[in-house]
Amino acid sequence: MHDARTLWDLLAGRTGRRAHRKPPKADTSTRRSPMRDRYDDLTRTMLRVHGVRVRKWRTSMTGVAWEVHDRDGRISRLIEAPRPRGPMSCAVFLHEIGHHAIGFHRYKPRCLEEYHAWRFALDQMHRHGISVTPRVEKRMAESLAYALDKAIRRGLRRIPSELEPFAPLSREYQRLRSSKHHPPRRPAGDGSDRDG
Repeated sequence: MHDARTLWDLLAGRTGRRAHRKPPKADTSTRRSPMRDRYDDLTRTMLRVHGVRVRKWRTSMTGVAWEVHDRDGRISRLIEAPRPRGPMSCAVFLHEIGHHAIGFHRYKPRCLEEYHAWRFALDQMHRHGISVTPRVEKRMAESLAYALDKAIRRGLRRIPSELEPFAPLSREYQRLRSSKHHPPRRPAGDGSDRDG
C-alpha cells in the first residue's frame, strides 16, 4: 500500500516520503545594482528639488506634467512618467520634471517649451553621469518634430531657431514646403511670434 496522506496524493502518485529538493535560490530581489541606486537617488532629488509629486508611475515611455492651482493659492506640481530604470525612462521622467523646472508658459510658442524641457532632461542626464543613448536622442528629435507639427497646424508663422534642426523631420513642415507655402524661419532673438 502507498504511504499517501490524502486521496489526491494517491491519485497523483505522491508518497509520504519527501523527495530531496534543491536548496532555494538566493533571493536576488534584495540586491540592488549601483545603477539602480543612481536612478533612485536622481529620482528622489529631482522630485524634492522641484517640489513635484508623482501621481502615477507609468509603464509606457510616455509622460505628462501639470499644475493644480488651489483656491488658497497653493500650487501642486504633478507628473505621470515611467520610473527611471534606464536611459529612456530616465529621459522621459526628466523631461516631465523639466516642464516644472523651466516653468509653464515661460516659452512661446509651445513647441519651444517642449524643446527646453528636453534640453533640461539631457543636461541633467549628462550632469548625473547617465548615458544619453542614440535611442534617447532619436526620441527627443521625434518628439520635437511632433510638437512642431502641432504648432504648424495651429498656425505657427515662424519656426524658432532652436527647432530648425528638427524641421526636416516634421511632416507638416515638409507638406508646407512642398506646396511652396512654408513658415519662414525666425531670426535668432526675435520674440515676436506667439503662435503654437
